[in-house]
Parts: sequence; structure tokens; C-alpha cells
Amino acid sequence: MREVWRMWRYSTMVVLTVLTAGIFAAILIPFKGIPLIPGITELRPANVIPVVFGLLFGPAGAWGAALGNLLGDFFGTLGAGSFFGFWGNFLAAYLPYKMWRGRPLDQVRRHLPRFFLAALLGAMGCALVVGFGLEAFKLLPFSIIGVAVFINNALISVILGPFLLGLLQPRVSRWDLYWAELMDEEDRPPGPAPRLGLILAWLGAGGGYLTGLAVGFGLVSSLALPSLAALLAPFLVVLLIGCFLM
Repeated sequence: MREVWRMWRYSTMVVLTVLTAGIFAAILIPFKGIPLIPGITELRPANVIPVVFGLLFGPAGAWGAALGNLLGDFFGTLGAGSFFGFWGNFLAAYLPYKMWRGRPLDQVRRHLPRFFLAALLGAMGCALVVGFGLEAFKLLPFSIIGVAVFINNALISVILGPFLLGLLQPRVSRWDLYWAELMDEEDRPPGPAPRLGLILAWLGAGGGYLTGLAVGFGLVSSLALPSLAALLAPFLVVLLIGCFLM
């Protein structure tokens, strides 16, 4: 995870962060008039940006997605949930590029199943963080916001992601903007246990998201159960540990 902090030493990575944030916000803002949940979220075709720009620009794509989402929130959806939206969209880019790491981006079509899994992991991580925050602050039930965020992220990324990545990847390579080539090797080492980290990320994001849905929709219920936010907190911890290990 060192590259997440070390990237700020590289002027090109900072520029890519600003570029990602600007493009993400520019696509988000026009769709604010098509709300799915008024004041909370809207139709978001821009959600293809975190996955694709995360794969291309690594930590710059992750920070750019987080900042772009926050900027978009200033146009109608800014509130307490924006904090969780910031980190949820960070994960929507961070988890895919960490899962994809080491595989050639010019062969996405040969690795479509892994691309879909990377997009799915990012979508669940984002939905878990945003859903946990809104549930904890009693702003919206997890069963509503969790489904909306997940579908918005996963469906758009799976449909548009391969095409956008295929369009941009040759140009990014030609212009020498791929993040792993911009940063020195010592500033982007893999985590101490990448495979274990990936397993924990899946357990945290996937387990937390499915648990939130099961409890939120009443598929699992008991008087002895703590609040849903308390149930989801350990999954967030597992996800965070996985992020550090990847």
C-alpha cells in the first residue's frame, strides 16, 4: 500500500489524480438530475471511471475517484454520507488495480473473467463502506443504499469497462502514463502478503456486503443480534487489513 502515499512525490501522478477527479466529476454532475435515491445517489454511468482509471493510473486513479466523487457531491448530494462515499470510491479503484496487478493491460479480453471479478470486488467494497456509513448514521437502510451502490458500480463497470479500457490502454502505453512505469519500484512494492490480502479483501467486502443484505432484508433475524452497523464493523476491519497486505 506504500504507493498510495508515495505517489504524491511524482508530479505526473498528481496530474493524473486531478485528471481522474475532473473527468469523474464532469460525467457525474450532469446525471444529478436523474436521482435513484433523491439527495443520496443518482444514475451514475461515470462509475466505470474508478475501475478503468484505477487499472491504468493505480493510486492516482484511486485518489482521483475519491476526490471526483466528493466534488460531484457538491452538486446536490453533499452530506454526512460524502465521507463514506469518498473512501468507498477510493476502494472502487484501489481493489481492482491491486487484484489485477502484474497482468498485462493490453490483454484484457483474454482476462475478462478476472476483470469482471476485479470490478465486482471494487463494487462490493464501495457498497459496504457507503452502506455501513449511512446505516450507522441512520440516514438510509443498508438494504436500499447497498443495492443501489453495488448495481451502479458493478453493472456499469462490467458493461462499459472492457470497451473503455481497450480504447484508453494503447494511448496510455504510448504516452508512458501507466502508473507502474511512472513510479520507481521501491515506491510501489507489493504488500507483505498479497494473496492473503486478496483473500481477506474478498472476505471483508463480499462477506460484509452479503451479511448486510441478509440482515437488512430480514433473511437473518434474531433478538440477540446487535445493530447492523455493529455486525458490519468486523468485516470492514478485515477488508482494511486485506488492503494493507495486498
